[in-house]
Amino acid sequence: MNIKSAVFVVSNADHRKCPPPQKPEYAFVGRSNVGKSSLINMLTANGKLAKTSVQPGKTQLINHFEINGEWYLVDLPGYGYARISKQQREKWIKMMKGYLLERENLMCVFVLVDSRIPPQEIDIEFINFLGKNGVPLMVIFTKTDKNKQRETMHNIASFKRRLMQDWDELPQMMLSSSVTGYGREQILQTIDEMNQNFATND
Repeated sequence: MNIKSAVFVVSNADHRKCPPPQKPEYAFVGRSNVGKSSLINMLTANGKLAKTSVQPGKTQLINHFEINGEWYLVDLPGYGYARISKQQREKWIKMMKGYLLERENLMCVFVLVDSRIPPQEIDIEFINFLGKNGVPLMVIFTKTDKNKQRETMHNIASFKRRLMQDWDELPQMMLSSSVTGYGREQILQTIDEMNQNFATND
């Protein structure tokens, strides 16, 4: 897939105010500071599309970007950021549940997981939530350029073993690096294939 245009559309905290569900939609989400904005910018070949920050919790709303005028890329708020109030956390949960469970044109949720570290329960819990509710998902391991390959593969294998405690069949998984561009072609090809399915079933 060739990304010809990537345009910001809208940010909001209510899934009912999202763009009309007439185009396929793909959401990107992960633990705070997992490298989500950098990955989105790498995918779209636009270094300024999603705002990156060393401060976790930068993304607070549901952000829609229209790609090639054909589909939506959605930047969701990260989870697991501790420095928010209970009230803010409750608002986040309500916003995310509403979007993830009721957005009818949501084709897939790409859950980003940091490949540099051992399995985190908060990632497992979020993936299990999606699975139990029948939300289509794929896992993308980020920052694969940061560690030696042996360490990276060890962490991924540990993650798979942990997930197998709850899953009979693991969701599809991919590796990526926003620095080297690794994984870009595979992710965009996956989206392209799902776009065709959306058009067929429309």
